Amino acid sequence: MYSRHLSDNLLSSLQDTPIVVLQGLRQAGKTTLARALRGRGHDATYVTFDDATSLAAARSDPAGFLAAQQGPLILDEIQRAPELVLPIKADVDHNRRPGRFLLTGSSSVMQLPRLADAFVGRMEIHTLLPLSQGEIEGTREGFIDAVFADELPRWSKATFRAAGALSKSDLGNRILTGGYPEVLARRGTKQRQRWFESYLSTVMMRDVRDLANIEGLVDLPRLLVAVAGRAGGLVNYAELGRDVGLHQVTVKRYLALLAATFLLQPVMPWFTNRVKRVVKSPKLYFTDTGLLAHVLGATPDAFAAGGRIAGTLLENFVAGELNKQLGWSEIDPTLWHFRDHRGHDVDFVLESRGGRQIVGIEVKATATLDADDFRGLRLLAEAAGERFHRGVVLYTGAESVPFGERLHALPVTAVWTLGSRSLR
Repeated sequence: MYSRHLSDNLLSSLQDTPIVVLQGLRQAGKTTLARALRGRGHDATYVTFDDATSLAAARSDPAGFLAAQQGPLILDEIQRAPELVLPIKADVDHNRRPGRFLLTGSSSVMQLPRLADAFVGRMEIHTLLPLSQGEIEGTREGFIDAVFADELPRWSKATFRAAGALSKSDLGNRILTGGYPEVLARRGTKQRQRWFESYLSTVMMRDVRDLANIEGLVDLPRLLVAVAGRAGGLVNYAELGRDVGLHQVTVKRYLALLAATFLLQPVMPWFTNRVKRVVKSPKLYFTDTGLLAHVLGATPDAFAAGGRIAGTLLENFVAGELNKQLGWSEIDPTLWHFRDHRGHDVDFVLESRGGRQIVGIEVKATATLDADDFRGLRLLAEAAGERFHRGVVLYTGAESVPFGERLHALPVTAVWTLGSRSLR
């Protein structure tokens, strides 16, 4: 049983909001977390709509089904029973008691118009992703808040050793395993591969079909492979369409479905009026690097050899860890990317609420750096002006090294160790 950092935020929402939605990709641990909250003071009845009998009852007489339930409810996989939306709304409008409903779903609420429209002003939304590195190790990460601090926490080789120095093979193993709890429980590579294959088949044939009745389900696996080959790159719908033999409008629709089921994580472009010519296309990452590695057919040897595939996997890994930490960061920034018309870019831009501070983060799959590795961050600093707070290059070395005013090199392990605290 892993301790999930989102638990405290969920319990806080249940204390003042009538409807709390816990969304996230299948097998990330939503059901386990929702049921675990009952042991932390949220005494609720649990109903899952993966159960055919419960689903049939809710669909045939939604108002009667709801009326028969007493006290707070946990309704698991709510997207399978949209007939309950209006009865839940009526119940909440009659009694705004906090914590009345905890709804879980494997599809984004924003892609379920009936639910999103009916519950506006009545709900809070939380997204559960696969396990973060801190959750796996029993620590609470504080990297995002640390890079926004006035001074970075001190880092040295001794700190690196105390945090558990990683060889390249250790780092590769973390990346290729990913964060699905079920995968972490499987020791063998072949067992993990079989799990990923079954998982993708289930998501494609079930969750996507729940969202949209499409005929091209056979095209989705091929599209996912094409996206994997471009993970971390700018989205080009026309090129993807040519690769898989689909019209770019269809590609755009299918990618939206894959993002709505949380398989893919889009990162939108950051821009400012100070820079007139910037690229405004989103980038796409896989939510879990283990799944990305499976789709790519990546192996530990391929990662250890370096090159493009190692860079792709490492950047995607950092994207996933940052996205997870956004769920409990005190700063609560927004995640973007930056690229100008000349091709200079910054992998990730963290912008604080209100846009008062900007932190840029670059990822390099190398153990040594030079000044050229900071070129994109310097351009971002110029574009952001006084709002630029700090630029960080994450690399596979072991030291923290200053590279000029407000520019730092940090080991990639800092993502889950810098500013962290033990929960054990």
